[in-house]
Amino acid sequence: MNKYVALFFLLFSSTLIFSQINKSKSTESTKPFVLGVIDEIQSKELGEKRILNIYLPEGYNTNEATKYPVIYLLDGSADEDFIHISGLVQFNSFEWVDQVPKSIVVGIATVDRRRDFTFPTTIEKDQKRFATSGHSDKFIAFVEKELQPFIDKKYKTTHSKTIIGQSLGGLLETEILLKKPTLFSKYVIVSPSLWWDNGSLLNQNSAIFQESFNQPTDIYIAVGKEGLTPTEIPRVMEVDANLLAEKIKATKSKNVKVYFDYLPLENHATILHPAVSNSFRVLYPKPKE
Repeated sequence: MNKYVALFFLLFSSTLIFSQINKSKSTESTKPFVLGVIDEIQSKELGEKRILNIYLPEGYNTNEATKYPVIYLLDGSADEDFIHISGLVQFNSFEWVDQVPKSIVVGIATVDRRRDFTFPTTIEKDQKRFATSGHSDKFIAFVEKELQPFIDKKYKTTHSKTIIGQSLGGLLETEILLKKPTLFSKYVIVSPSLWWDNGSLLNQNSAIFQESFNQPTDIYIAVGKEGLTPTEIPRVMEVDANLLAEKIKATKSKNVKVYFDYLPLENHATILHPAVSNSFRVLYPKPKE
């Protein structure tokens, strides 16, 4: 009996040791899967440090002369939109796809999007619901005076700058279009929250839109089947997004191209990925063969 007990313990010990050895080998062979780099910028405009998730295209080399367009992504945290949007950029820049030029993606990690992406509202209900809101002016100043110069100095960039944002991010992009349109050459505006402040951005005088476009600017606006917005005076997101596109088209500016894309099979939660994919087709059209 003692022989059987001894044999059992010997087999058990051998199995345990073998398992530990295999586990050790497995651990030794694993490596981190690196998608990009994490950078930081101390902002005087915002009074805080901001995290930047950076995707660098294949072949990026600081010692080479090649420079790359930059795509700025709002809501660019790792657990938000940075990973899947960087994947779209990578896929569309593959040699056998060749839809988008190899580009740098700068994901601006979120701290307080209601604070950063909204301008002051006159609606008391929204002032109370969104207590920190109304400071987009500081965020825009951060982008213009700190973020873009930081990226241009540290990374190998061209003058081509694209911005991508959804919902309140789309609201911020629309505000930039009216106030600082030359900050970006391409705008991807998805499901913009134009209901903010009872649609005051849409009520801007057409002359303001006309004055905005003094350089070549491409604008892609997308919306899904999203319905009514959370306002005292009900608004329909599809209607507001279309109104924005029509306002821009009405300027008849030779410097601007605007594309409106209605995606009825998508909603507010699902629209960003397919919309950005569609935007690449219209913002980077392939020459006809």
